[in-house]
Amino acid sequence: MADGIFLGAAGGQPQMLNLKRANRHGLIAGATGTGKTVTLQGIAENFSAQGVPVFLSDVKGDLSGISMPGSPTFKNAAILEARAKEIGLDPYVYSDNPAIFWDLYGQQGHPVRTTISEMGPLLLSRLLGLNDTQEGVLTIAFRYADEEGLLLLDLGDLQAMLAWCAENADTLSARYGNVTKASVGAIQRQLLSLDSQGGNMFFGEPALDIHDFLKVDDKGRGTINILAADRLMQSPKLYSTFLLWLLSELFEILPEVGDPEKPKLVFFFDEAHLLFDDAPKALVDKIEQVVRLIRSKGVGVYFVTQNPIDIPEEVAGQLGNRVQHALRAFTPRDQKAVKAAAETFRANPDIDVATAITELKVGEALVSVLQEDGSPSMVQRTLIAPPRSRLGPVDAKERAIIQSISPCSGKYDTPVDRESAEEILAARGSAAAAAAQAAKAQAEADKLAAQQAKVEAKARAEELREQKRAEAAAAREAAKPSALDRAVQSATRSAASSIGRQVANELGKSILGGGGKSSRGGGLVGGLVRGILGGLFK
Repeated sequence: MADGIFLGAAGGQPQMLNLKRANRHGLIAGATGTGKTVTLQGIAENFSAQGVPVFLSDVKGDLSGISMPGSPTFKNAAILEARAKEIGLDPYVYSDNPAIFWDLYGQQGHPVRTTISEMGPLLLSRLLGLNDTQEGVLTIAFRYADEEGLLLLDLGDLQAMLAWCAENADTLSARYGNVTKASVGAIQRQLLSLDSQGGNMFFGEPALDIHDFLKVDDKGRGTINILAADRLMQSPKLYSTFLLWLLSELFEILPEVGDPEKPKLVFFFDEAHLLFDDAPKALVDKIEQVVRLIRSKGVGVYFVTQNPIDIPEEVAGQLGNRVQHALRAFTPRDQKAVKAAAETFRANPDIDVATAITELKVGEALVSVLQEDGSPSMVQRTLIAPPRSRLGPVDAKERAIIQSISPCSGKYDTPVDRESAEEILAARGSAAAAAAQAAKAQAEADKLAAQQAKVEAKARAEELREQKRAEAAAAREAAKPSALDRAVQSATRSAASSIGRQVANELGKSILGGGGKSSRGGGLVGGLVRGILGGLFK
């Protein structure tokens, strides 16, 4: 059985999953309690034994037991051993598998992180439930950050970027298209909601290296990577977006290999309907594209769901290997699912597929796989092979031991916060605030200097006026005669006046005496002469 994966036996004939066709994807479907999880566990450990790494999500917590060997003391061990004997699985030996535990919250395994930039605006919009307008604004924020070399690593970076976009909405609108503060605010509120659900732990560094999912142990067994999803399921959008991102990363990073002898990785997507619930057509198209093209990267994707009609037709058409457990036909939707499932199989004239689907027992399934030439095999009613590992979860002590010997121990456990958009924008904001403060301080200083200069100019003008007034007063004072000068002038005038009168008297006497006039006429002439002379000596 080394050339394929032993699924079980139908009528004593082994049903094998061809390793060369295992990258053509598959579907494991069935109602609750019909054995889907046990089937998944058995197929996963068989891939591991063939050297093929596996990734699976542990929704209920019981798949962690794949890391430990089963035991003959297990309560259902007798049933498993009887089934092994019935289908010819000999020898049936319990064994463990190399496992690495992962957990987005870092509690039950290594933290799984990616960066905001790696997630991209399309998947992030899906995660946040944004409408077309808000998705456009988010895309603009990513575009600007990329052009400016601003790393978007965690939610803090994206919040800072969106805050900057709100503050510069007019500039961005002129450059990229309409950006409104209302749309930015709506995105920010959704980010806060995501943060409250623990989404902040998913975004950051160190980011997951996809190649750590592709390890094999020293025995050549492929590592089984188990994602603890019991808590993650409480945030279905985060769960489905993470798994879609993981597929996208595998597609982008892995090289083209065509159809290898065996897959490079097999990816089991449990509760697959969550990926498509309320998904816009653009997202469904993206899923279809990834599923269709990732085959050439050597990756097989197996969807695990209760109802096969949960998978859109565009995606279901890519699923070549099918294991269909029992379905119930209690409601019209159930009946539709039974009919749809029956029509997907290559008909077998010995089996009424629609009837058989409703009659299958626990641990029994209808199986059709791709053959060597790529054609599907006729559907067979198959008893599924039991796993060799433990059915049921590991306990905390066992989990801790497995973690301690993990090849990824210490690589992702400590978060790293390097300089990115949040720090750069904060620094720019601080620098701008400091520059604005400096400019304001300079303006205040210039204003005070101008006021001081005005006061000083006014003081100088007043000083000049005072100086001129003083000079004028001094000039007037200098122009006035002194007391001595006034006394001399007064004495001079008095003396002159006295001399004049004397001269006038003498002259008058002379005139009167010489002319023989009467004393009355002489007095008149003498007075006239004295007046004239007195005026001359004033």
